[in-house]
Amino acid sequence: MNMHRIAIALVLLGFAAGCAGKEDPNAGYVEQPVHVIYNNAVDALEEGNFATAAKGFDEVERQHPYSVWATKAQLMAGYASYQANNYGDALVALNRFIDLHPGHRDVPYAYYLKALSYYEQITDVARDQHTTEQALAALEEVVRRFPNSKYARDARLKLDLTRDHLAGKEMAVGRYYLRRGEYLAAINRFAQVVDKYQTTTHVPEALLRLTEAYSAIGLTEEAKRNAAVLGHNYPGSDWYADSYALLTGKDVREKTEDKGFLARTWDWIF
Repeated sequence: MNMHRIAIALVLLGFAAGCAGKEDPNAGYVEQPVHVIYNNAVDALEEGNFATAAKGFDEVERQHPYSVWATKAQLMAGYASYQANNYGDALVALNRFIDLHPGHRDVPYAYYLKALSYYEQITDVARDQHTTEQALAALEEVVRRFPNSKYARDARLKLDLTRDHLAGKEMAVGRYYLRRGEYLAAINRFAQVVDKYQTTTHVPEALLRLTEAYSAIGLTEEAKRNAAVLGHNYPGSDWYADSYALLTGKDVREKTEDKGFLARTWDWIF
């Protein structure tokens, strides 16, 4: 009888030890009224504790998913994560808000904040530009969906900078190929800049580099054509002067003769 009791006691002891080794998933969980959680998150946001604020807004949805506060909390969680530079979390929250509430009045801001979350991650031109391309697409979506909004106005400004950045990447790769004598690969890169990024600051140099590359492989007419475009659109630039020197052996910076470079270059073509 005593042995039986001892056996039962050992079993119960082992069960208790097993339970003690498992973490209680509800440990630390305190259910609170929705307005308390939301206001605490707002307080953290105002104090600059963005990561804490994001967790608080997430808690609103977790504890009160069907409340009117939950909808706003989704957007605020995205904003707080963005402010904390946690762009991945911000994008998750913003995409969730957009998917669940496509007709909400704050959707334009959600799209804009989503674009900013990509834009803030743009790296230097020496690195992969996948995020830059995502920023470009997101900014274009803001302009396309909400063309008359204040968000679209800012998005247009950032689009110019984003395109300039992508063009800079193409130029860096093109210069690399040009230095190595891989002229066709270089031409493809510089032509991309001229064709896709016509409003960027890199176009004049791209036209010069095309002139150089075409000259190097003996395609003189193509070289002249690009020089003519350069002379027509950027007649006072150093790139224009360098292209003229390349094709004529003369320095256009010196006092011009009776006929300007633009006319001469068009004479070469026609």
